[in-house]
Amino acid sequence: MMNREYIREGERLDDLQIKGYGIIQNPESFCFGMDAVLLSSFAKVKPHEHVLDLGTGTGILPILLEAKNEGAHYTGLEIQKESVSLARRSVKYNGLEKQIDVVEGDIRKGSELFGAASFQVITVNPPYMIGEHGLKNENEALYIARHEVLCTLEDVLRESARLLVPKGRFYMVHRPFRLPEILAKMSAYGIEPKRMRMVHPFVDKEPNMVLIEGLRGGKPHMKVEPPLIVYQRDGSYTEEVLRIYNDE
Repeated sequence: MMNREYIREGERLDDLQIKGYGIIQNPESFCFGMDAVLLSSFAKVKPHEHVLDLGTGTGILPILLEAKNEGAHYTGLEIQKESVSLARRSVKYNGLEKQIDVVEGDIRKGSELFGAASFQVITVNPPYMIGEHGLKNENEALYIARHEVLCTLEDVLRESARLLVPKGRFYMVHRPFRLPEILAKMSAYGIEPKRMRMVHPFVDKEPNMVLIEGLRGGKPHMKVEPPLIVYQRDGSYTEEVLRIYNDE
């Protein structure tokens, strides 16, 4: 039976399969996907660190990161009011009010909101599409989540460079077709690419996601990790993806 304190009409509670946590989502709006789950395992948080998730949506990354790490505190920044409401209610449902804050605000003003050098770790699952790339969805929330309408890659990197402490780490999931631009702009903003992993749907298919770690003020030297294959030939998840979802 749904608890109306947290879940409203038209919404659903999804089991995150970790620590008994759940997340409240609206199927008519943007729901998290595999990219967020993969990023939550790619990113690493140390016990003393404060983490900011830019464009947190329904709060999936702060919740998963808190479940998988021992960071000091997690903050999600989100501009869409409905998503902020969902994220805050998910945080409350999971009893994580002391560990996670959800702030309503604009990524483009992130350093004004929090102050320079405020975080040791930044994560972001940004809009992938430029302008009219991809199909324009009539649902405004979906369109904003998928297209660079309210913020661009440059906005994300500029604010991340300001918000990170020296040697702070930046983690992002994006699309490989934008990789040349991503690497060039990361370096231009002083977030040196240090680690990268391509994600392939099948072993014989080209990658459709890329996971990237950057270091603010780092020296040029990047490690390219072995590719992550999502599906076996029969369409079932590979053992590694199952481990990620089961957090083994």
